[in-house]
Amino acid sequence: MKKEIALILIGMNIKELREEKNISQQDLAAACNFEKSNMSRIEAGRTNLTIGTLLKICEALNVKLNEVVDIE
Repeated sequence: MKKEIALILIGMNIKELREEKNISQQDLAAACNFEKSNMSRIEAGRTNLTIGTLLKICEALNVKLNEVVDIE
């Protein structure tokens, strides 16, 4: 799988989990100490995520890492 596709799918997972929990993109960004524009890029798959960034998002969403990175 190409990296670009993987990043898009992970971003879609983050957005879906965020929406299931009725959390705004702004609120999730704030909980992660990110700018909203950065969260927008993450959800769109336009930025290369680090493990640290993924873990912050998982903690803010109260989900396990595998829920975010499960793209098969």
